[in-house]
Amino acid sequence: MPAIQATGLTKVFKTFDRRPGVMGSLRDLFDRRYRELTAVAGIDLTIPRGQIVGYIGPNGAGKSTTIKMLTGILRPTKGTIQVAGFDPHRQRQAFVAKVGAVFGQRSQLWWDLAVGESFDLLRHLYGVPQEVFDARLKRFEPVLELGPFLRTPVRKLSLGQRMKADLAASLLHGPEVLFLDEPTVGVDVVTKSRLRGFLADLNRDEGTTIILTTHDMQDIEALAHRVVVIDHGAIMHDGDLDGLVARYGGGRRLKLTLSSPVALGPDLEEPGIAWTQTSPVELIAALDRDREVPAVLQRLLGRLPIADVAIEKPSIEEVVKSLYGGRAG
Repeated sequence: MPAIQATGLTKVFKTFDRRPGVMGSLRDLFDRRYRELTAVAGIDLTIPRGQIVGYIGPNGAGKSTTIKMLTGILRPTKGTIQVAGFDPHRQRQAFVAKVGAVFGQRSQLWWDLAVGESFDLLRHLYGVPQEVFDARLKRFEPVLELGPFLRTPVRKLSLGQRMKADLAASLLHGPEVLFLDEPTVGVDVVTKSRLRGFLADLNRDEGTTIILTTHDMQDIEALAHRVVVIDHGAIMHDGDLDGLVARYGGGRRLKLTLSSPVALGPDLEEPGIAWTQTSPVELIAALDRDREVPAVLQRLLGRLPIADVAIEKPSIEEVVKSLYGGRAG
C-alpha cells in the first residue's frame, strides 16, 4: 500500500460576494450572493512509502490546500484520500499517530510552556515510552541543538529555534509520513545543511515518507527523489528534477573565455543564440533548447580565439521561475 493515495482530489471554497456601498450591504442582509473558487481541481497523486517528494507551486496554486486535505485539516469537496492507510478526516485519532507535520509560521508547541515541557506533554499524548522518547531526543541533539533552549518558553524562541523545536516535536512519535512546510526557514546556512542531512538520514534509516513544500530550491535539490509542481489547482509536472529541467529549463549556456579581446558583431548572430558580453575577453552564449552544444561550439571555435569554455545547464531556480511564468513563488 502506498504512503499516500489521492484520487480525484478536489476542494471548492464558497465565498461571500459582498456588494459595494450602504445599499449593497442592505441587500446582502436579505439576498446574499456567493461565488465558488476551485483551489484544487481533481488531482490524482500516489506516493510510495519511503519517498521524499517536493511539492511546489506559486502562491495560490493549491499546494497548501492539498497539504491541509492530506493532513485532515480540510475535508475534500470531492475525491478520496488514504494516508498511512487511514482516511485523514474520518479516522482522525488513529491517523495523527502515524503522521508528523511542520507548518511554517504555525507552531504546534504550547506558547507559554517551556520547549521541554511541550515535548513531555506530546510524549504523553502520543503514548511514547520514556526510553524511546529519550533516545529520540538524544538523536536530534547533534543536528537540532535543543539543549540550550529546552527550558525556554516557546514565545521567547527565535524563528530558527522554533523551527528546530517544531521539527523535533513532529518526530517524537516516529511518524510514517512527515509533512514539512518551509523546514529550513529562519535558520543559518550551517544548520540548513545539517537539517538536510538529518532528513535524508531519517528517510534512509527509518523509511519515513517526506512531503516537502518550500520556496528554497536547494532543499528540493538536496532531498527530493521526485518533484510535483501544481498550478491553478492542477498538476503540471510529476517526475524527477532532470525531467523538470528538460521540459521547462530551456537550453544550456556557454561561458567563453577568449585569448584576446573581441567585440560582439553581426558575424556571431544566428537564430537560437542570445549573446551577452561580460568583459572584452568574456562572452556568454545562451542557447535555445533545440540547439546542440557540440555543433554550436564547433562553429564558434572557427570564429573566436577561445581559450576556455564552460557549459552550464539552467539552475532549478531558473527552471521554476520559467515554469511559474512570473508568478510569485
